[in-house]
Amino acid sequence: MAVGRSIRSAAGNKYENNTSLKRKFLLDKGYDLLGIARKDLRIGFINTAFQVVADQEYIKYMEEYYSLMESSGIDFKQFDIAGKTEEEILDFFADRNVIQVSGGNPFYLLKNIREAKFDLILKKLLERGLCYIGCSSGSYLMCPTVEVGGWKLDRNSHGLADFTALNYVPFLIKCHYTDDAKEAMMEKAKTLKYPLRLLKDDQCFYIQDGEVQFIGNSAEVIL
Repeated sequence: MAVGRSIRSAAGNKYENNTSLKRKFLLDKGYDLLGIARKDLRIGFINTAFQVVADQEYIKYMEEYYSLMESSGIDFKQFDIAGKTEEEILDFFADRNVIQVSGGNPFYLLKNIREAKFDLILKKLLERGLCYIGCSSGSYLMCPTVEVGGWKLDRNSHGLADFTALNYVPFLIKCHYTDDAKEAMMEKAKTLKYPLRLLKDDQCFYIQDGEVQFIGNSAEVIL
């Protein structure tokens, strides 16, 4: 399994005029793709990318999301990998069957992935059969690089000069795509080493055994 029965959902973290879209997509469709009954889901939510977010609108959005998850009845526990040891991380995931990685700053996330050696830990967890859900920054992480994560926002790169990510899929993703950005995306795609695929906030890629399936409430936009 390339990403161990995983769903990489970039249906996330767009909160401007779409505050409920990601929450609705994950709860209505996304989590069910994992093939695990809702009552049996045990989600370990890595919130590291969110820790350096200062945008109050986004903070409010995430607070609402956490509240919704609490009321959903799904077993959902948060964890920040920053400064944690391998033993601490593996201990947290000992009773989890889903790894969900939040949106936020993809560069800060990648920095802490490297410092915690989470790339190696993730491989162990996937080999154990855990599923992976990546929302926005969590999706960028699984691409060859996280460079697309810095396109729209003026994000702090936290000293990173090398944006090489975990490379579980051979293409880059632009999360939170809207149709008015197609021309800009076509131009940016010309500068990339890797193919670019687009996801709106009610869409995702489902990956199992190396096979990539697009799932969404509208057709995939192809550049």
